[in-house]
Amino acid sequence: MATYIVLLGPPGVGKGTQAKILSETTKLAHVSSGDLFRENLKNQTELGKLAKSFMDKGELVPDDVTISMIRDRISRPDCEAGAILDGFPRTPAQADALEKMLAEFKSEVSKVPYITAAEAILVERTGGRWTCRAQGHIYHEKFSPPKQAGVCDVDGSELYQRDDDKVETVTKRIRVYLEQTMPLVEHYRKAGKLVEINGDQPVEQVTEILIEALKK
Repeated sequence: MATYIVLLGPPGVGKGTQAKILSETTKLAHVSSGDLFRENLKNQTELGKLAKSFMDKGELVPDDVTISMIRDRISRPDCEAGAILDGFPRTPAQADALEKMLAEFKSEVSKVPYITAAEAILVERTGGRWTCRAQGHIYHEKFSPPKQAGVCDVDGSELYQRDDDKVETVTKRIRVYLEQTMPLVEHYRKAGKLVEINGDQPVEQVTEILIEALKK
């Protein structure tokens, strides 16, 4: 049976980083719903055009369109052994649809690692980013500050802070994520598939704990 892992975690917890490391370690394909949307929109596939028709009206893309994109992706040869799903499902309804779809492949979701961290740590990691106006080089007030405040080390252009990198915006994004994801977390907890991972630790330690949890 193929191995399907659903990776959950709020913004700033390092979910994308861990998904890539896990993909390399387990040799399972990393299927990111965000990448999948961008790929379909860029290549103007039928599903991409359909998704765009809703987005252009300011509407949410219906679940069945997203699920069709996921179905198409996991039907590819590199997903034969399974996949690490990042960014999907987002709701219990999507989780149910995923289970039905995987049943057609004679498979199911094996484990659901849920990487958590204190809100203050998430805000510190995600907020405080500054971007260079000329070429988009990224700095962080605490983790990778420029040599001179407000000036890019590479091209000397001004650094500015995007609205979605400001602390108040980041705090709201994290709270919205947690509120929206809680029903999904409970869904997988009841199914006995949820594994909570403390994301406050260094990247390497989180990876070790994740790999160990997936072996059990």
